Amino acid sequence: MTSIASDIYSSLGATSTGTDTKKKTESLGQADFLRLMTEQLQHQDPLNPMENSEFLGQLAQFSTVQGIQGLQTSMDSFNGSLATDQMLRGAALVGRSVLVPSAKMSLGSEGNVNGVVAAPDAGTVTFDITDVNGQSVRKITVQAEKAGEVAFEWDGKDASGNRLAAGTYGISASIGTGETKKDLSTYVESRVDSVTVGSDGVFLDLAGLGTAPLDYVLRIR
Repeated sequence: MTSIASDIYSSLGATSTGTDTKKKTESLGQADFLRLMTEQLQHQDPLNPMENSEFLGQLAQFSTVQGIQGLQTSMDSFNGSLATDQMLRGAALVGRSVLVPSAKMSLGSEGNVNGVVAAPDAGTVTFDITDVNGQSVRKITVQAEKAGEVAFEWDGKDASGNRLAAGTYGISASIGTGETKKDLSTYVESRVDSVTVGSDGVFLDLAGLGTAPLDYVLRIR
């Protein structure tokens, strides 16, 4: 049986009326502060009356507290609006392909897999595709004419030209050979299946790749 939160207001991100009433009762309002100041003036020692600076200092402190409370309310409202905006941005990506950093890629029953790397200079970029056991099933080489983005495309076939089974495969890339060989970070395209909104941000559920923060998206197609 699915459990339901005992505090329905908390589950909706709000507070109950009773709690609000209690907070209002316990908080010190401007009228209460002025009443306390009046009482303080009435019962002060006539031989040692309150200095004007003390009175003005207390007023300044009260104004500062009120300003901080107002700022906190504004920040809470802004954070709520920001969370809603992030959720809408994430929802707009469902069904689209996004480019994210990943060392693995998902192969469907048909179609290709695309991705890119950032080459630091001109040279031969080698992409090594591996199965779930880490065994190499295909190597693809692409010539980088200059430093910058280098795209790759895998048709889902092994070195013998046979179509491989759908699933998740590893991908790594490097440029150069021997002592000049340098590993490169890979970026893979994947379809957004759904969006998850949590306390630490918006996460995209990517087909075959798991979840990735919305901030990881480099390109949308």
